[in-house]
Amino acid sequence: MASLAILLVAAGASLFMAWAIGAGSSGSTPFAPAVGANAISVMRAGFVVGILGLAGAVFQGANVTEAVGQELIRGVTLSPVAAVVGLTTAAILVAFGVFAGYPIATAFTVTGAVVGVGLALGGDPAWAKYRQIAALWLAVPFVGGGIAYATARFLRSEGVPERLAVPALGGVVGIILANVEFVFLGSAGEQSSIAASIATAIGGPPLALLALVSLALAALAAAALWWDVRENGNRGQRHFLLVLGGLVAFSAGGSQVGLAIGPLVPLLGPFDLPIVVVLIGGGIGLLIGSWTGAPRMIKAISQDYSSLGPRRSIAALIPSFAIAQTAVFFGIPVSFNEIIVSAIVGSGYAAGNSAVSKEKMLKTVAAWVGSLVLALGVSYGAFTAVDTLL
Repeated sequence: MASLAILLVAAGASLFMAWAIGAGSSGSTPFAPAVGANAISVMRAGFVVGILGLAGAVFQGANVTEAVGQELIRGVTLSPVAAVVGLTTAAILVAFGVFAGYPIATAFTVTGAVVGVGLALGGDPAWAKYRQIAALWLAVPFVGGGIAYATARFLRSEGVPERLAVPALGGVVGIILANVEFVFLGSAGEQSSIAASIATAIGGPPLALLALVSLALAALAAAALWWDVRENGNRGQRHFLLVLGGLVAFSAGGSQVGLAIGPLVPLLGPFDLPIVVVLIGGGIGLLIGSWTGAPRMIKAISQDYSSLGPRRSIAALIPSFAIAQTAVFFGIPVSFNEIIVSAIVGSGYAAGNSAVSKEKMLKTVAAWVGSLVLALGVSYGAFTAVDTLL
């Protein structure tokens, strides 16, 4: 009975964390560029991103969830008290960022909190996993910002007609989407992509069929966009922008839910709960956060960082989708605030430095670094104090 009570307390802390993430990174960042380009209203964006985030959490959330719960510390298993302390510490810091108007990097905060309580438990640092995480975190601003900058320049180029540029980018997104893995496409306990599933059903050389199916799906996406842009260029851009926002919102759910419920994974063994039940619970927490708290952060990201038009918004969302799916595939906790903000800044520089708020960016980077250090220190000290009292 005592263990069940502690699990319920930990689940409550996890739900609070899911709400904070939904109100912050996963709820605000996916549609922020679309809102900045006036393609969708703030309130409608918060509603849609909540639904898509829930779907992403259920269909893609397992990889990051297991990484956060089991791979950030070695030699010990997180105790119920450690899970509660870590989740509560991270959630308070993220919630503070939401109400203060600064996008605290959730992956930095949760990772720091989990590592902090793990070290306080006597665990050993998981250096191999830390190197993998650090490599992605450091690469995101340069890769995401660089691709966004190049894409924005491509869309603004006078030598490339818009009726061809937008469908070409749609084809690139189609290739990525064709190779995104989903739980419902794989066998029990496995995941598979649309392209892999079709290739397996057809039979034949796996790599050749995978490439052909990917190209076929890319061609369909490009053709649909070409027709839409030909009918009405501005409308076609808005439609593409909204689709990209939806894909990023789905990816956010698959990535960010693991930050909320990952610390619960070590506690599930005695209760024989399937991971999908926990993913649904975390996804609902994200949805509630998106509906109740996301509008404030959507406004902050869409208007305060860069003056965005449809082209620069498209340029920001394409690398965001690709990076998010890379993180989900490898089970790496990553901050959507870092992904989106870096891409927005990169696309903003394509229009000149005046389109980017440098002061806001410096404060944001300081908040990211500070959240990692603060979460680690506070969670370590809090757990040590609680453990001493108990």
